[in-house]
Amino acid sequence: MNRLVLLVLLLANAPVSAGAQGLPVPGDFYLISRNADGEFLGSHKIFNRSSDGLRLVTYCNREYWVRPFTVAWTQLEVENNREVRVEFNRSKGWRPICEQPEEQVTLKDLGIDLAPGEVTDDIAQPENLASRFSAIGSAFRK
Repeated sequence: MNRLVLLVLLLANAPVSAGAQGLPVPGDFYLISRNADGEFLGSHKIFNRSSDGLRLVTYCNREYWVRPFTVAWTQLEVENNREVRVEFNRSKGWRPICEQPEEQVTLKDLGIDLAPGEVTDDIAQPENLASRFSAIGSAFRK
């Protein structure tokens, strides 16, 4: 399988995050993970309005709509000694607007009684991705 097809398959099956939703635009809000040096590691967009699959949460006295997967991701990032904050895209960079979101919203707050890793396992398991790639690859061959 050539590299371009593999890249397309990876992107099609990736969890929804900043990269999977297109480029951030001014006014967007994201949960952003950074290492101890402040280097960007990953992000998940959070929304100002409701849509299918989103849950209403409050970070620093402001309401947002998020996916349960995003809350699980946030908890896992912190467990891995990464700093997560709500940040605002102001077009000339990112402005942190809320510290320690993992202490403000947990899976339990969403009524989900699973460990964060259990919520993300389906996407994170390499064998599940391999099965998906195989199925998609065979569809392309037909």
